[in-house]
Amino acid sequence: MAKFELKLPKMGESVAEATITSWLKEVGDTIEADEAVLEIATDKVDSEVPSEVDGVLVEKLFEADDVVQVGQTIAIIETEGEGSVSVDTPKQEPIVMETATPAVAEVAKTVAVAQETVAPVISSDDRFYSPLVKNIAKKENISQSELDALSGTGKDGRVTKNDILAYLDNRDKRSDVSSSAVEKSQASQKMMPETAKPKQEAAPVIASGGDEIIEMTRMGKLIAHHMVESVQTSAHVQSFIEADVTKIWNWRKKVKDDFAKREGESLTFTPIFMEAVAKALRDYPMMNISVQGDTIIKKKNINLGMAAALPDGNLIVPVIKNADQLNLVGMTKQVNDLANRARTNQLKPDDIQGGTYTVTNVGTFGSIMGTPIINQPQVGILALGAIRKVPAVIETPEGDFIGIRYKMFMSHSYDHRVVNGALGGQFVKAVKDYLEAWDSNREI
Repeated sequence: MAKFELKLPKMGESVAEATITSWLKEVGDTIEADEAVLEIATDKVDSEVPSEVDGVLVEKLFEADDVVQVGQTIAIIETEGEGSVSVDTPKQEPIVMETATPAVAEVAKTVAVAQETVAPVISSDDRFYSPLVKNIAKKENISQSELDALSGTGKDGRVTKNDILAYLDNRDKRSDVSSSAVEKSQASQKMMPETAKPKQEAAPVIASGGDEIIEMTRMGKLIAHHMVESVQTSAHVQSFIEADVTKIWNWRKKVKDDFAKREGESLTFTPIFMEAVAKALRDYPMMNISVQGDTIIKKKNINLGMAAALPDGNLIVPVIKNADQLNLVGMTKQVNDLANRARTNQLKPDDIQGGTYTVTNVGTFGSIMGTPIINQPQVGILALGAIRKVPAVIETPEGDFIGIRYKMFMSHSYDHRVVNGALGGQFVKAVKDYLEAWDSNREI
């Protein structure tokens, strides 16, 4: 029998570590090649780690919530065949002291007393602590009783890295408040008028008996953080415009069945809109920028982010690289592939990195328009509203008349620190013009 080391694979140029969220296999389970063994999470995306071989899982070197570096061995799989791949685990050599000087004996005595005084945190049948949590507790001098009293948000109530860090943050704040209470009190008595009242902190939200308390998911917490950070960073402003997409509606209806038979792909409106956005970004390259401090970075490549819904209701933004270089068939295949992999949690970290501009289709949910939040560090995001059949004034050389048209609103949010109203409006107007000038005889 041989032993295979399952290592944490490389997941992108900027990804150095990942957190194990759950094990899909247990010790003793049979594993087939390419079958998922565990689930991991980076700060960008969740994914699975498959086995490269057939075999039996004989050892797990990490537990859920542990942080693992890229390239580290995370499990041992026993396979058919001869030989083995050993796992290098550091061993501590025993210290042998044939003779002890008084100084050395005193040091040994001190170490022994310290070991008896500071007991290490241990796991029990009712309470499991991962090696990462134990290390943090040891480093920060958190006692066993403190840790046992801490409420965990992990699976089965486990204490996670975020739980213990939040506890430390609150403990430090309480300590700071306690140590400086006297000084603050004395200073306030000198500086505040007698009629002044101390500032009241916001009261915590208290749930009543019939309320349901729902813990935010890891992805939900990340999205919330990014949204707040974006609003605090960029000066958001919006421009709205309505586009007549009747030509596109009729053209797609005419070609979609033949396209599906020939390419094995569904032709949706999304790749058509993405093509128009990529063309407009070529016309207005100062929308294809990012801001770093007081510096503007003008991007060479046009990488379009495409907001996609996840099964749990959250959103993720996979990126179509070099979108302006794709024809409509290539754009359609990219859009469908990324959307399908987003729905099945198969996106890789590289799939959601490097975006230079983002498009979100709020019309999917029935909204006619929206005011999306910029995906940092980009400076613009375009929301596509629902396509509606509406009465409209049609201008012709013979005069104006009322007709039925397919129209949609587009909402352009942009960073007013670096994009003025003229540029923001001209860009979304260019997208509208490309859509309305669609060639009804176009072949695909």
